[in-house]
Amino acid sequence: MAEETGRPKADLRKNLRAPLIIQKVHLDGDRPVFFGYSKNVSKSGMFIASTNPIQPGERIDLEFQLPAPLKGTARCCCEVVWKRPPGTHLPFEPGMGIKFVDMPEEISEQLDEWIREQL
Repeated sequence: MAEETGRPKADLRKNLRAPLIIQKVHLDGDRPVFFGYSKNVSKSGMFIASTNPIQPGERIDLEFQLPAPLKGTARCCCEVVWKRPPGTHLPFEPGMGIKFVDMPEEISEQLDEWIREQL
């Protein structure tokens, strides 16, 4: 159907059984700090549940453990695309949608294949 309209198909997303812990990475060498939990992931982005979502358009460096059975971590620059403030969209959690800006292609492909295997 998406091909009929000329629009690209949306990425598949996978809701996670166990949320991924997302850490904010500091470029000045400080240790990463807790940033929020990811509830779903795709090859191009994710939703991060956070009581203090940041503004759309802002960029941040994030790191997260890849979902099992994938091994390792992903680290990349991300851009906030939209945010959901606390208390405004019940029953949904506050947080933000982010897109990966410079995710390594290999990690992106691993995530995409993992999601397809889960369907």
